[in-house]
Amino acid sequence: MQRKSLAIATPVGSFKGAFAHGVLTALEEAGIVADAYAAASSSVIPASWAAIGRAKDLGINYWLAGLSALELPQQNMSKVVQRGIRVFSKQLRQDLYQPQTPTLFIATNAVINPTAAAHTQTHLAQDLGKRLLRASVQKDRSWVDTNLRFTLFSTHHFDAHQRITPNNYPAVAYASSRIMHAWEIPAWIDGKPYVDAAYTCLCPVLAMVSEGYQETIAISNEPGMMYRDMFHIEAIPSHLRGVPIHVIRPDVHLKELGVDFTKATPDGLVAVYRHGRDKGAEFVSKWR
Repeated sequence: MQRKSLAIATPVGSFKGAFAHGVLTALEEAGIVADAYAAASSSVIPASWAAIGRAKDLGINYWLAGLSALELPQQNMSKVVQRGIRVFSKQLRQDLYQPQTPTLFIATNAVINPTAAAHTQTHLAQDLGKRLLRASVQKDRSWVDTNLRFTLFSTHHFDAHQRITPNNYPAVAYASSRIMHAWEIPAWIDGKPYVDAAYTCLCPVLAMVSEGYQETIAISNEPGMMYRDMFHIEAIPSHLRGVPIHVIRPDVHLKELGVDFTKATPDGLVAVYRHGRDKGAEFVSKWR
């Protein structure tokens, strides 16, 4: 039986994920170990390392390596993300799956409509992704509600089809990050089509409440209101069904520090990571 006291949930955000990684490092340095770590998109690798108590070891070099790889010839976000998962998941193959290791959850979306899959998994995906960005401005979730199903994988899932293992970890991690307008390579898990978590879940903290955790910490990469998904219809509450949801967020838009979703500078990544550590330490001092 897994304890279900504290869950820490980390958000989508591509390079903005350096902020959440900084927060995870600060929590680790303060000796805070959650019973579960739940991640989406770019925060999957940092949250995985946090689950084995090594978020600080991964550190800012993880983000700088990704930026350097993106600047090489014939590279794109899909290739860089897949390479990063291959390289930085090797150290997880043993420790992540031990009985005493906190549960790792990874959020993604299954494509449940075959007609939709003909778009999400082909050259048509980029146009579809752009249409969904425009739909998010209009707060129109109709395509997502019809064609996607939020799916939560975990290292201790009772259903083998949703259990994270050393063999499927790379596929699940990539699927969680595959935003269609910017990632060219489609995502498959066990031969089934998947897309980025952001379409239904910007940060899987609500899922942690549903899983039975009694206290949650949600990390946001944005300074304002935190929302359930990219359509910004449902805000994340401070409590849900009696469970506290603590949110750690930056003081400014990370673009002001030199980091956006798919663009960043080395100095910007360092600044964002440090800001995350500062905000994590500030949270700990107040929370305790």
